[in-house]
Amino acid sequence: MKAILKNYRQSPRKVRVVADTIRGKDVSVAELNLSFLPKRASDPILGLLRSAVANALANNQANPEGLFVKDIRVEKGLVLKRFMPAARGSAHPVKKRASHVIIELGQKETNTKIKGKKKTKK
Repeated sequence: MKAILKNYRQSPRKVRVVADTIRGKDVSVAELNLSFLPKRASDPILGLLRSAVANALANNQANPEGLFVKDIRVEKGLVLKRFMPAARGSAHPVKKRASHVIIELGQKETNTKIKGKKKTKK
């Protein structure tokens, strides 16, 4: 029950801030947090979360109420190396970073224990 977003063109450092806000939360709470978060990375991660939920429902027949964000990782992707003109004909390097985001969902265990009679003290 996972989904992967490859080569998202934003630096991993900025994407990790958004990823840390939903780690370990229920899917419904995570979607709500991402929809109101004023960061650029929140929309692609929200789409990735919805994709992971769709994968869980289609492939594993999971219960959508019991899903939570088990793990979310942001790893380094491609680095495009460019140059910015500087004084006296020189150039300074510019690194345009990308990220790989991997989200993994888990299913909460439901406690369906049968309640028995309580023991009475004699």
